[in-house]
Amino acid sequence: MTSRGTATPSRTARGKAAAARLTGVDAARGLALLGMMATHVLPTFESDAQLTPTWVGLAFSGRAAALFAVLAGIGLALSTGRERPPEGAELWAARRGIALRALVVGAVGISLGGLDVNIAVILVHYALLFLCVLPFLGLRPRHLWTLAAAWLLATPVLAYFLRPWLLAAEPPLRLGHNPDWEDLATPARLFGDLFLTGYYPVLQWLAYLLIGLAIGRLALTTAAVPVLLLAAGTLAAVGAKWLSQVLMEDWGGRAALQAQLGDPSYPLASLLQVNLAGIDQSGSAWWLASSAPHSGTTLDLLHTSGVAAAVVGLCLLLGRLGNWVELDLLLPLRGAGALTLSLYTAHLCVMASLYGRPLPGGWSVEGVYWAQAFAVLILGGVFAALSWRGPLEWVGHAANRLGRGRRTGLR
Repeated sequence: MTSRGTATPSRTARGKAAAARLTGVDAARGLALLGMMATHVLPTFESDAQLTPTWVGLAFSGRAAALFAVLAGIGLALSTGRERPPEGAELWAARRGIALRALVVGAVGISLGGLDVNIAVILVHYALLFLCVLPFLGLRPRHLWTLAAAWLLATPVLAYFLRPWLLAAEPPLRLGHNPDWEDLATPARLFGDLFLTGYYPVLQWLAYLLIGLAIGRLALTTAAVPVLLLAAGTLAAVGAKWLSQVLMEDWGGRAALQAQLGDPSYPLASLLQVNLAGIDQSGSAWWLASSAPHSGTTLDLLHTSGVAAAVVGLCLLLGRLGNWVELDLLLPLRGAGALTLSLYTAHLCVMASLYGRPLPGGWSVEGVYWAQAFAVLILGGVFAALSWRGPLEWVGHAANRLGRGRRTGLR
């Protein structure tokens, strides 16, 4: 009796620690979804001549999507051995499962590419990132951190030299729209856009998955690691912005870029704060000194990765706090985070139904966002409370298990 009495609390403690870990990761994913939705629905610039950034643009642009990508790497680590990378047959089974799941995500994304909506859909890039990270799935954290650091430093420079060459092709290897099924007929243009010239360039963005994979290989259930993530992530994020500020303002980088553009009224300062996607970042190496959202530079990747690590650390700590006080404080967020593929897809369909049409009577843009955010949290809470999978998550889970050779227990 005494033996069983002492063993039961130990199992309970381990279960709570594991739950705290998953709770925090899913909650961070829920935050990423809400942040991406905010940039899709709410304006990121004021409608003035200088394109003054809004609080949404300053807070979420670039950061929400990067958090989503870093969490993809963390999720891969959690599903493939956690602190112990898979080896041998287990590693190959994991790769097959992830590859099939990526095909599901890619098929959903390329189908959504046909929607008439002014939103850059991330899912095809997301699927390609899953496939690109497969060779690194068996690496230890130390090797992953080294590789991620090299990727952060090298790929933005490589992209800087390759982009002009791709854009000089005839026709240019840039889609200018979300990938759809018709683009499969022009694979060179499609892959040029996905890897280098598009909104989420896979070449640089693979750094996010490598960082996420390295984070996921840490002992996230301990108290020290979330604190370390919060502190180190904050330091990296602030340091990257500070260094960019020095380079661009004190050392003359922004003035040089403004002169290169040849238009003193061009709102470069605002774009550097909110979004450089679609801007022709060529002709001056000063573009590489920017930390602007969606610039794909080393300092942008470092800043957004730092923010992502800090958010994950904070959410893990909140998850531990919720377990300590026996109250699931993050239930709606973590529920939404476990349903991101289904909820993201539904959000895009809603936005497509509203695109180019007047809003229903009495509705504002803010109302459209908060209604969707409220629905996301309610659905997340209900599905989490009932331990249900979302419909698209079920399909992805089934594909993963099929790839691993497991054909039962799909619930």
